Amino acid sequence: QVKLMESGGGSVETGGSLTLTCEASGNTVDVGSMAWFRQAPGKEREGVAIINKAYGRTVYADSVRGRFTISQDSAEKKAYLQMGSLKSEDSGMYYCVVTKTNFTALQSSWWSRFGTWGQGTQVTVAT
Repeated sequence: QVKLMESGGGSVETGGSLTLTCEASGNTVDVGSMAWFRQAPGKEREGVAIINKAYGRTVYADSVRGRFTISQDSAEKKAYLQMGSLKSEDSGMYYCVVTKTNFTALQSSWWSRFGTWGQGTQVTVAT
């Protein structure tokens, strides 16, 4: 079983940057795609970005494309989310999710059902 630990969240001013880290432990040999999702209070969970290194594929939500970069260090079993030009609407709890498959669609319902989720790290963008 894979366990995930997110870190790097915090408070930042509009226009600032943060880098989130997701560290996987346990049975990491089964990790296929890795993703970041986020959820703001009162809003539905939203897919942010996915990476699948085996296929050299990254996917981004329209709302973050060009501002966020997802990357993965397979040797260290970590995934990163570099966030720049942050806006107030980027605030929320950010979750790292992994799957054994190479699924690369930002479908929250699928990841909720088949993914392994971390506990989340809070990002607050102040105006």
